[in-house]
Amino acid sequence: MKKLTVLLTLMFLLLLVACNTTSDTAKETSKNASPVETTKEKETAKTEPAEPVEIEFWHAMNGDHEKALAKITDDFNAQNDNITVKLVNQGGYGDLSQKLMASAKAKTLPTLSQAYEDWVTEYIQNDLVADLTPYVENAETGMTDDDLNDIVDVFREANMWDGKFYSMPFNKSTRVLFYNKGLLEEAGVAVPTNWDELKSAADKLTTTKDGKNIVGMGFENGVGMELIMWVKQAGGDFIDEKNRKVLFNSPEGVEALSFINSMIQDGTARLAGEDGYMSGPFTRGDVAMYIGSNAGIAFVANDAEGNIEWTTAPVPDGKKKASAFMGTNVTMFNTATDEEKAAAWEYMKFLISKENTTYWAMNTGYLPVRYSALESEDWKKFIQENPEYGVAQEQFDGGFYDPRVVGAYGVKNAINKEVEFVLLGQKSVEQGLEDAEKAAQAELDKANR
Repeated sequence: MKKLTVLLTLMFLLLLVACNTTSDTAKETSKNASPVETTKEKETAKTEPAEPVEIEFWHAMNGDHEKALAKITDDFNAQNDNITVKLVNQGGYGDLSQKLMASAKAKTLPTLSQAYEDWVTEYIQNDLVADLTPYVENAETGMTDDDLNDIVDVFREANMWDGKFYSMPFNKSTRVLFYNKGLLEEAGVAVPTNWDELKSAADKLTTTKDGKNIVGMGFENGVGMELIMWVKQAGGDFIDEKNRKVLFNSPEGVEALSFINSMIQDGTARLAGEDGYMSGPFTRGDVAMYIGSNAGIAFVANDAEGNIEWTTAPVPDGKKKASAFMGTNVTMFNTATDEEKAAAWEYMKFLISKENTTYWAMNTGYLPVRYSALESEDWKKFIQENPEYGVAQEQFDGGFYDPRVVGAYGVKNAINKEVEFVLLGQKSVEQGLEDAEKAAQAELDKANR
């Protein structure tokens, strides 16, 4: 009788979790992901919709990026008689975030949207997004282990919370070093590969030429927003995602901010300032080098034509390799019907397929999110003809993603404010970091009450 009871219990448990077992691959790739407390029930994955269904995908893509997204979406709609994906442009990322939260309150969320990882963390805690794991593992319409392992590691891991997928990677970028080939050659300066070489190059390249002042190094406005890369390169930690604890006020943090500040203070580096983006001063020849997003390559290419000869290189290393991989993902809201979710899952797979992520990268400057795309003949030919686009993928070995904490934007703003005081000479590095720590922790605590 006891054996029968145990057997019945086991059978019941197996039936209960049959469609929701997390694969060994997913467990392995999620080992560094922080758990998010939630009482949400597991999703039930439905196969492809049997009846015609229309779904909305809210996004913040503009210009050529929006054109590329529209082309992929049109192709999908043409190939799927029962599914129509309607693209809805919501302006910039700030606009998109605000409209998503407003629509959540009004219970009018779209089926799909672009979203940063910290947004998804908040959506999970508020029971707004669908657990994609059952869709990933569905025997008919899911993804095989080979499919999952084909997604670049840092992107796959960034989209898992407590062993579950809640989004899929889409438009991904990292920082690269843009440099003026002519100015470096004239000065006899090699492309810098580490902090010491970068500082030395900035010093040698800061000069006056034909009555024009040239600054050796440039940083985008909002250096504090990207302080995490420099702290990690110095060997430090930034934020403990699991325990929501600020960690950057450390010897490594002091070293990182001092490195940037020293160049700003001695005039061998500058910020974008009134230009808004460093691509302006760079393409005019006012700045010899700068660190910016590879997603901006197309803009640099357009503005630099006829002005300067340029290309890109990996960001110089500190004590460690560390490259922040940023950009949004695509997430599915759980307010959608089963039919809408099934349709959305088909679109998500299509959007990040080998062919489409390759097309997306070649037409936008973002990175392919699949290894098979990076190894494809189309991509290899493209970066051979356009080598500046191939640099970002060289930085995967030091790749990381930002802490996925609720309130991340407020935390970054608080840090950036204090870093600006340092760069303006109004506070010492030590005082600035101490004040940034207090302000950032306060923002983090407030957002997670």
